[in-house]
Amino acid sequence: MIVSPKIRGFICTTSHPDGCAANVQEQINFVKAQPKIENGPKNVLVIGASAGYGLASRIVPAFGSGANTLGIFFEKPGSEKRPGSAGWYNTAAFEKAATADGLVAKSLNGDAFSHELKQQALDIIKNEMGGKVDLVVYSLASPRRTDPDTGEVFKSVLKTTGGDYTNKTLNTDKGEITEVTIGAASQEEIDDTVKVMGGADWELWINALADAGALADGIKTVAYSYIGPELTWPIYTDGTIGMAKKDCERACSAINAKLAETLGGAAYVSVNKALVTQASSAIPVVPLYISILYKEMKAKGIHEGCIEQIQRLMADRLYSEDLQLDDTGRIRVDDWEMRDDIQASIAESWQNISNDNFNQLADFEGYQADFLKLFGFGLDGVDYAADTDPTTAPASLS
Repeated sequence: MIVSPKIRGFICTTSHPDGCAANVQEQINFVKAQPKIENGPKNVLVIGASAGYGLASRIVPAFGSGANTLGIFFEKPGSEKRPGSAGWYNTAAFEKAATADGLVAKSLNGDAFSHELKQQALDIIKNEMGGKVDLVVYSLASPRRTDPDTGEVFKSVLKTTGGDYTNKTLNTDKGEITEVTIGAASQEEIDDTVKVMGGADWELWINALADAGALADGIKTVAYSYIGPELTWPIYTDGTIGMAKKDCERACSAINAKLAETLGGAAYVSVNKALVTQASSAIPVVPLYISILYKEMKAKGIHEGCIEQIQRLMADRLYSEDLQLDDTGRIRVDDWEMRDDIQASIAESWQNISNDNFNQLADFEGYQADFLKLFGFGLDGVDYAADTDPTTAPASLS
C-alpha cells in the first residue's frame, strides 16, 4: 500500500509505518548519543505510551538507562485495506529496537481506565518484569472515560470556566490567522472534564500497583502538565483542561504522601514545554502560540522536542540531585519556554501578528513539519512512493 497524508482539521487520518519507524529511530539515536542516566529506572510503566511525551517517556529510560518497559495505550491496528494509527506503528518500531537491545518491551492496547487492563498490566509486571516497577509515568490523553465501577461515560470539553473568550488562533488547514471565540463550560462539563483528565485514574493505577506489591522501594511516579503564558490561560490553565490539571496536582499530593510513607517513594507533576502533539493541535489559540514560540526558541538555539524534554526531565531532574521544584512542588522543564526574553518576544509578536507578516513572525513551516512527523510523514530516508506494509504490528500484540 502507498500511504499519503490525509489531513482533516487537527488530525491526520493516515499514518505511515516506515515513517513512524524512522521517527522512533531518530529519537532512539538522540538518546543513545547522550550520557547514560546514572541510577536511572530499570522497570518502567508508561500509561499513555504511544506518541508524543508518552512515547518519549518509554524511549528515554529504555535506551538511556537500559530499562524494561510496559506501555499502555489505545491505538488502531492496521489492515490490508487501511493503515493503523501512528501510535500502533510507533510501538511496533519501539518494541523491535528495544528487543534487539535485549530489553523487555511489552504493550497493552485497550482501555487504560478499566480494572481489567490494570490487572493485565499487573500480570505482565509480575510474570515478565521481575514483579515490581520503579517508575510510573502517567501521560494519558483521552476525550472520554468510562468509570470502571459504575460504567458511566464522561466526556471532556475544551472550554473556558469564566465566560466567553475571544482571541487569535491559527487555521492550520489554510495557514491563516483567524479569530475564535470559546464558550464557557457548565459546572457539569467542568466536573466531567476533571473526571476524564484529572488525577483520579492516576491514583487508581498507583493504588492497584501498591495493593499488588508491584511498586519498588524508592518508586517514582510523574504526570505531565502545562501552564504557559497568560494569553493561553483562559483556554488552558484557567479553562476546563486546567481544572483537570489542578486535580492532577491534588492527586500528586495524595500519592506522594502514600509512597513516601510506605516505600520511600515520591510523586511529581512535571510542567512541560508547549509542543506540537495530537492533543495540543486540538486546542484553539495554542497552535498559533506554538508557531511563534518555535520561531523565538529556534532563533535562540534552545528549541526542544518531546525527546529532548523527557531526556532533560529524567537526566537532569528526576534522576539527579537537583529537582529544581517550583514553589508549589512541581518540576519545571518548561523553564526555557518561560524565560523572560522568550515570553517578551512572543508577546510583542502576538500583538503585531497578522496574515501579512505571519511567516516573518511565526514558524508555521516548523509547526507543519512536526505535525506531519507525528504521523510518520516528512522523515528523511523514507521512500513515500514505495509500497509499505500497513499490517506491521508490535511483536507483543501480534
